[in-house]
Amino acid sequence: MIYTVGGIKGGSGKTTVATNLTVYLLRQGRDVILIDADDQESATDFTSFRHQTLDGDLGYTAVKVTGRELNAQVQRLATKCDDIVIDTGGRDTVSQRSALTISHVYLVPFAPRSLDIWTLRKVENLIAEVTPFNPALRCLTFINKADARGTYKEEAAELLRSSEYLQFLETAMGNRISFGNAAAAGLGVLELKPGDEKAIAEVNDLCSSVELAAKATNTTSKSTT
Repeated sequence: MIYTVGGIKGGSGKTTVATNLTVYLLRQGRDVILIDADDQESATDFTSFRHQTLDGDLGYTAVKVTGRELNAQVQRLATKCDDIVIDTGGRDTVSQRSALTISHVYLVPFAPRSLDIWTLRKVENLIAEVTPFNPALRCLTFINKADARGTYKEEAAELLRSSEYLQFLETAMGNRISFGNAAAAGLGVLELKPGDEKAIAEVNDLCSSVELAAKATNTTSKSTT
């Protein structure tokens, strides 16, 4: 399966989602490639931290690819592993569009802030332009970096539920310090010791929902073929 984590607005935690999804898949016994397609190279930094923490035993293969060649590179790499996770960053780039033409799942996290949520229409326009080239693409969204208090989380959820282009996942990831602590060590929260049980539950719930959606997409694609 090929998962692309992206969007239009920076600061919504896309690399955190991509790296924690990668670690989740590793713990399912999957052979995973993590592709950094973001010019900011946040996933590459994560891999560097992980290399130091785990003495070089990453558990996954790390690749840096950007631009129009990403599509061809991903198709080639897909024959060498079980899953690919692509971190594309927070802009409408050639890399992100190229990734979406070959992906099974497009995962778009939104932070529940007004400036983030109102980029939804731009994301929908991007999906509308890309899906003719990849009709089976499953587009998913959820709330990331959510605070425990405040009504804005539910207000944001209502707007995301109304999207005709994105399937809203009810599982949210909180704005927890454990995510930052894990990332600084190149780890997923599933690997962090001592563990944050709430963060662990959020990652497991989200990733299992994404994985189910990916399997449904794959089954539909095969039956259509």
